[in-house]
Amino acid sequence: MILRKLILNAISVTLVASIAFCMHLYVNAEIDSPIILEQLRFSYIVNIFLALGVIVLLYIFKRKLKDQLGFLFMLGSMLKFVFFFLFFYPEYTSDDVLSRYEFFTFFIPYVICLVMESIILSRFLNRLDTDD
Repeated sequence: MILRKLILNAISVTLVASIAFCMHLYVNAEIDSPIILEQLRFSYIVNIFLALGVIVLLYIFKRKLKDQLGFLFMLGSMLKFVFFFLFFYPEYTSDDVLSRYEFFTFFIPYVICLVMESIILSRFLNRLDTDD
């Protein structure tokens, strides 16, 4: 049962992020964005995997650390920013400018995955209260 829920949540995050990726790609093509496909793809993949990692951690610790799940969630968000500054920021600021396009290449998938994580965490917490 738990594995089924994990898989369904993973599919949900991946599906929503994939739809957003296609829309993002389309908008970038329409506005002649200088962002290349590989940068956009890498950003979505990193954010999806980090979101899935946070979700798995929440599932693993949902009983043991019931009262600290919010802190685990925030730790996951902090981890995403660490990844941004380690893997994205150096490339984006190589010309000493962080353009709007570069910012949105990371920020849009970050927000989408964050919203999905928030929804899933909310469901976790609601179910924990009714399962006890």
